Amino acid sequence: MRDQRILIVGVSKGLGYATAHALLKRGARVVIVGLEKQKLEEMESTLKVYGSVRALHIDAVREPKRLVDEAVEFLGGIDHLSVMIGGYVEDTVSDPKGLDEMLTNHIKAPILVVREAVAHMKEGSTITLVSAMKGISKAMPNQLSYGIAKAGTAKAVQILATELAPRHIRVNGIAPHQIDGEFAPDREWRKLRKGEGGSAPPEDFANVLLWLMSDESWAVNGAVIPVDRGYSLM
Repeated sequence: MRDQRILIVGVSKGLGYATAHALLKRGARVVIVGLEKQKLEEMESTLKVYGSVRALHIDAVREPKRLVDEAVEFLGGIDHLSVMIGGYVEDTVSDPKGLDEMLTNHIKAPILVVREAVAHMKEGSTITLVSAMKGISKAMPNQLSYGIAKAGTAKAVQILATELAPRHIRVNGIAPHQIDGEFAPDREWRKLRKGEGGSAPPEDFANVLLWLMSDESWAVNGAVIPVDRGYSLM
């Protein structure tokens, strides 16, 4: 990933932080985007030890063009885009209180960012989105809005892959079961893996995202990869 220019949108102290850290250690240049300014500044300060990084406190829904323009100004272009805006609400059809928020976070925001970013991407670029096992596997009765939205994320991967295939831009996604805890740089994260529940530390999921960005996954396009240790099959 040396000298590759990566934009990560929806960065928290979990998956986004771990992904940025791994990319920087491999020589990439990274822009991280999120809504929690203090956390962003803390992460930027820590990550600067590993390479070239900039944090942007910009709302992806309200200002997707400014977000991408400022990222391009810093990076000089975009080789890879990863959108992982989070959010989780439990609700049911009797009170779909999370519907607007979940559809905005998991469908609207990624599409708006992708729309702006593709103008700066080239042949060989990649886009990765983050769905969830609850969106592509077993339905849960208390996850109406979340499950529907994450299913929409998975379908967006497929549709975007077909649309961007003529430009040789690959679009893939991952579907975690449960990302366990916050990330901390240079820790012995393999010791944090648990034997039950399908959960894993953020590093395990970040490694799959890095593979999807790399040329090693050249033959993979339009896929949403379950990252749950097979838990959904048990």
